[in-house]
Amino acid sequence: MSTVDVHGTVADGFERVRAEFAAVVAEQDGQVGSQLTTYAHGRRVVDLWAGDEVNGDTLTGVYSSTKGAATLVAALLVQEGVLDLDEPVARHWPEFAAAGKDGITLRDVLTHRSGVIGVDGGLSAAELADDAVIARRLAGQRPYWRPGSAYGYGGFVTFALVNEVIRRMIGQSLQQVYDERIRTPYGLDLYLGLPAAEEERFRPIQWWTATLEQEAAFWSNVPGPNSILGIGYGLNSTPPLDQVAFANTRAVRANGQASAGGVGSARGLAGLYAAAVWGIEGQPPLLKPDTVGEFAQLHSIGADLVRGDQGNYALGFQAKGMRYPFLGANAFGHDGSAGSEAFADPFSGIAFGYTRRRFGFGWSYPEHDRLAAAVHDAAALPRATTSADLT
Repeated sequence: MSTVDVHGTVADGFERVRAEFAAVVAEQDGQVGSQLTTYAHGRRVVDLWAGDEVNGDTLTGVYSSTKGAATLVAALLVQEGVLDLDEPVARHWPEFAAAGKDGITLRDVLTHRSGVIGVDGGLSAAELADDAVIARRLAGQRPYWRPGSAYGYGGFVTFALVNEVIRRMIGQSLQQVYDERIRTPYGLDLYLGLPAAEEERFRPIQWWTATLEQEAAFWSNVPGPNSILGIGYGLNSTPPLDQVAFANTRAVRANGQASAGGVGSARGLAGLYAAAVWGIEGQPPLLKPDTVGEFAQLHSIGADLVRGDQGNYALGFQAKGMRYPFLGANAFGHDGSAGSEAFADPFSGIAFGYTRRRFGFGWSYPEHDRLAAAVHDAAALPRATTSADLT
């Protein structure tokens, strides 16, 4: 293992988290570029980073960790009575009723049970940069399974549907609500629509490193482009979607595509979940306990038609208590395909955020388990109030 400098701070009692992060970074030979931030009951207790061109302020593409921010917007509007989870989407968006979709509810969409995961023939990279364009294409599409009969992850399109409902109901986009009511008041370094002035802080995502033989073996086992998995991940377009180029495209970042176009840091991801449950920066929690309970409740379990055994969803969020059994049953959050991870555990008081700039081979991120366990174990000890500077 190589020696790579780890920078940042941890509170007393969280030194083991720094040690685990340092071990992970060393095993990666410093080639990934990663950040780790943790809050405990609304107080920041871990803030670490390592790797070339990465510091605590670095922003990068967080892919489907974006869905956590988008879901928080939906939860806020449900809490205020603006959105009704069990009302048909077509009640406010009549065009969506086409092709047997008239009974699909917002709850079906948020729990990946709608069957609307893409379109025949695929969506081009340019179309996938814009939620409004995605929504227009999805309106006439027949679901890929009978709505409600099963669930399958809609990686790049799900929140375009949620966005369209919000836009039709209140005249604002999901991104506008997020920026005005969540990001700005709580000072979050997580953007659904990156301003041009912040572009200098963005560092591009990089593809995984592998031999030609490893690449050939991996792709030989991937289902075809017109399979359920292929449609869910945009592989049925011509050409197939390039996931690395997706986040590195200015139009995607500028629009803040609500399913996978977010840009942020580990500070922003952890801060999002801390703000949701406990509040930060002198601001109260965004969500009431009953709302947290509703959105953290398991809805879709068992085999995912797109992701196989990687599913298990609450409302909009992934059910992190199923992913990490040492967390509470109602832990919730969302990861991203380039390796970001973020969640809140209301039981232990943890809000966790992690980013990395390089895809893991085969979308594998074993460090998530190690870092989440280290944070959980440290948080279980009596908490101190001072921090040690590690820079």
